[in-house]
Amino acid sequence: MELPSDTPADVVEAAAAGPRVPKFDSTLGIPVVPAAGPVGHRLVVIGDSLSQGFQSGAVFNTDLSYPSIIAWQLGWFDSFRFPRYGGPGGLPLNIELLLRTLEERFGTSTDVWEIPLALFAARGFMDQVEDYWERGPGSVAPTFSAINHNLSVYGWDVRDALTKTAASCEAALHQPHDDLLSQIVENNGERTALRVLPRGSDAEKKMTVFDAAAELGKQCIETLVVFLGANNALRTVTDLRVQWSGNKFRDPDGKRDYTVWQPDHFAQEYAEVLAAVRKINAQHVVLCTVPHVTIAPIARGLGGKVETGSRYFPYYARPWVRDADFDPRRDQHITGAQAWSVDTAIDLYNTGIERAVASARRVGKDWHLFDVAGLLERVASRRYVDDVNARPSWWTPYPLPKALTDLAPVPDSRFLAADGMGGRASGGLFSLDGVHPTTVAYGVLAQELMNIMAVAGVQFDSAAVDFDRLVRRDTLVRTPPQNLDQTLGLIGWADEHLGFVKRIFGL
Repeated sequence: MELPSDTPADVVEAAAAGPRVPKFDSTLGIPVVPAAGPVGHRLVVIGDSLSQGFQSGAVFNTDLSYPSIIAWQLGWFDSFRFPRYGGPGGLPLNIELLLRTLEERFGTSTDVWEIPLALFAARGFMDQVEDYWERGPGSVAPTFSAINHNLSVYGWDVRDALTKTAASCEAALHQPHDDLLSQIVENNGERTALRVLPRGSDAEKKMTVFDAAAELGKQCIETLVVFLGANNALRTVTDLRVQWSGNKFRDPDGKRDYTVWQPDHFAQEYAEVLAAVRKINAQHVVLCTVPHVTIAPIARGLGGKVETGSRYFPYYARPWVRDADFDPRRDQHITGAQAWSVDTAIDLYNTGIERAVASARRVGKDWHLFDVAGLLERVASRRYVDDVNARPSWWTPYPLPKALTDLAPVPDSRFLAADGMGGRASGGLFSLDGVHPTTVAYGVLAQELMNIMAVAGVQFDSAAVDFDRLVRRDTLVRTPPQNLDQTLGLIGWADEHLGFVKRIFGL
């Protein structure tokens, strides 16, 4: 398999050298005496949808984001400030709630004659969502007197986090239109950001999330987590299109054409992140690597692997496209070679993040690395778990907690499907958008971060995530919508007729 001709030269060189080996020692073997002393804020997180608590197409249950789970285990949840999103399932479109609405009306299967009625019901639900956020109670962002501790906004890439403010988001809002055919909450990204960013005064309205964290740092932050960069490559699998960044990668409008950043462009942007982090007074800093987006089940590998021992399939298309039905001339897809190039670019992103942590530790700063990319590789069902020949020498299966291994079936990284009898047939780690974690998977992220924080000397009320509590709250793992059968026919129908992928990911 050869890389595509448009692959950047540094990516070609890195691919020839082989994939990056994850680093699971957060200290990278560089000892530092952790800072101690009084703190005003125990946890602050800067990130995107993965940190905001996005799930099944919407940001809704933000009390179950991984930062909120960590705050719960710290015994600090009552003081932890994070945005709330009400209405019919949050922003922009809650797929789980939509499927349950259809299941309640039409049962676990929809007959051919019921399809027009199902389409009408689905559009009615979406109209309700649109009205709530554009003209109803959700149209006015609440004011708050204190800066949030969870400063994460879905859809944001590195440049967005560095530049967007409440003032710029307010300026981007325009009069919404009640469109019968294109029912999506207009400016949903700006609307969600206005519930995250400080906006209590004119000065606060000009703050970026890094400025807000620096303001909190005046009272000292115990642990600062920075988890950015996934959206600098995610659109390769949500768009199923690989378009490398060009000279407009810093331009808010020009960068919209790009689906993956060239490693040099990412490095330039991340250098600005590092400069901003150095200005924040935090005892401990955790930088998270960028996950390999090609593992997310929103893009499913088709056919057998390209060769024995390979990580890659010949093509990646939507998970509801079956192997026998796939036609590369008709069905949107990326190739295995393109997936390889994207993974390699992310490896280069992560090498830079790893080096930043090492450099900080060498000068005595208590910075840590959370290798999310490595964690995801260890649960990648079709890439490694089910293919012994493809496993690299460093690979071991991730030991899920007992509360999850006691479930039947044990949660895995496949697209979630129901068994028709009230339970799951597969999946459980990814929610119904095929990109974001379920509640229990957010718990796994929280536990890994808590382990790192414990190495730094952070004290918890309980150092083990209460996974029994998360299982009880995780409706997808316990009782998924039963109209989501193993063929994913209904969700494929919903994407064809309602375009939910475009609506969720802003395509």
